Amino acid sequence: MRNQLIRKFDRSGSFFPTFFSNYLNDDMFNFVEGNLPATNVSENEKAFNIELSVPGFKKEDIKIEIEKNVLKISAQNEVKSEEKDENEKVLRQEFRTSSFSRSFTIPENVDTENIVAAQKDGVLQVTLPKLDKALEDKVKKIEIK
Repeated sequence: MRNQLIRKFDRSGSFFPTFFSNYLNDDMFNFVEGNLPATNVSENEKAFNIELSVPGFKKEDIKIEIEKNVLKISAQNEVKSEEKDENEKVLRQEFRTSSFSRSFTIPENVDTENIVAAQKDGVLQVTLPKLDKALEDKVKKIEIK
């Protein structure tokens, strides 16, 4: 019962739905620590911004795709190290792989043609600009004559 009550509130403690509770996956903040990067999501008048902590990943390791209204950010890398003796005999070989995949359902007012991403100092920033014009209502009213 307590968990059901907590789920009715978004992270800011508000009972009313927000961009975060409506458009991002419910499990966005429920993850096993270490498997998914820390994520910040913000909104301003012109865009939605997503920041992911991705230390150790190069931009070549990261893939960003959008399909329908889902933005998917994934990455995979492998680090290998090897020690050999003077006869080129392997004494020790170690490797580490890491990967993640995050999906975000985005609102209809995002200009998907102009999404940009940049990586600096271990932080991936994805900017999702909003459309300039307001979306028309999906329901068209027909006047009866």
